[in-house]
Amino acid sequence: MLDILIIGGGPIGLACGLAAQKAGLSFVILEKGCLVNSLYNYPATMTFFSTSDRLEIGGVPFISINKQPNRNEALEYYRRVALDNKLPIKLFEEVTGVERNGDNFVITSCKQTYHSRKVILSTGFYDIAVNLDIPGEDLPKVKHYYKDPHFYAMQNVVVVGSSNSAIDVALETYRKGAKVTLVVRGDEVSNRVKYWVRPDIINRIKEGSIKAYFNSNLAAVRETEVDINTPDGRITIPNDFVMAMTGYKPNFEFLAKLGIHLTKDKFVPEYNPETMETNLPGMYLAGVVCGGLDTHLWFIENSRIHAEMIIEDITAKFQNHQS
Repeated sequence: MLDILIIGGGPIGLACGLAAQKAGLSFVILEKGCLVNSLYNYPATMTFFSTSDRLEIGGVPFISINKQPNRNEALEYYRRVALDNKLPIKLFEEVTGVERNGDNFVITSCKQTYHSRKVILSTGFYDIAVNLDIPGEDLPKVKHYYKDPHFYAMQNVVVVGSSNSAIDVALETYRKGAKVTLVVRGDEVSNRVKYWVRPDIINRIKEGSIKAYFNSNLAAVRETEVDINTPDGRITIPNDFVMAMTGYKPNFEFLAKLGIHLTKDKFVPEYNPETMETNLPGMYLAGVVCGGLDTHLWFIENSRIHAEMIIEDITAKFQNHQS
């Protein structure tokens, strides 16, 4: 019988493991992909908004040669944290079910069954893309994930969105020789875009290097063209690839299946903000999964405190039970 089973091997899942280890609790971390799977799937050229000290977990220093670390530095950091601390992590092991057995839990994965007194869900939100729900979205040319700009050289690329991921894609593919069209639902580039990147995209739009349609939406995708609804009416332009950087969402079906209550508007899971315990006693939430559809609410830097909050509450409950 484990004290804690942690679902999700991202930075916050690792932080929970480090806190549990420090408290002398037995635990296992289950991750359905590779270590810090979401970070691994980030674009190869991705740079964090946060400085390295804000990405540290468990008090382990994160040294970067840049002011803002990049994806590869983060992968190196979190891998070394996991290895150096000998965290018990089982990778490529997806959890398929969690059931209560008295005061404890029975957790079933694709490989085996575990018994644990407490469960921490730190499953993030990067694995499920928000769909456009338009004709042609299922074509292979439509991508919700992006790795490297070279692939799109000399192609007609439509980028949908105005947040960091969309703007990075637009600028990087443009600089590799793509003809880029940006489709933005609002009337301007998002204010959440990294402060050193936003002037770049605004200037490229002003000079005409990147064509932008504001207050617009992609209406349909076909093999060689797309339709865009603009304030001046629907237009059709040539197209080779669509980069739908429309965001991602937590696995709400999995949360609901477990019995966690979700709000009807933004699917925010129910939890105690002081302990991170959900409406299911003994089951906790950590990290960006706490925000529901508002995935801009929680980041590594402001949710890493969840680990200490959770382990403190679990430790207190164990002590009270013993007494």
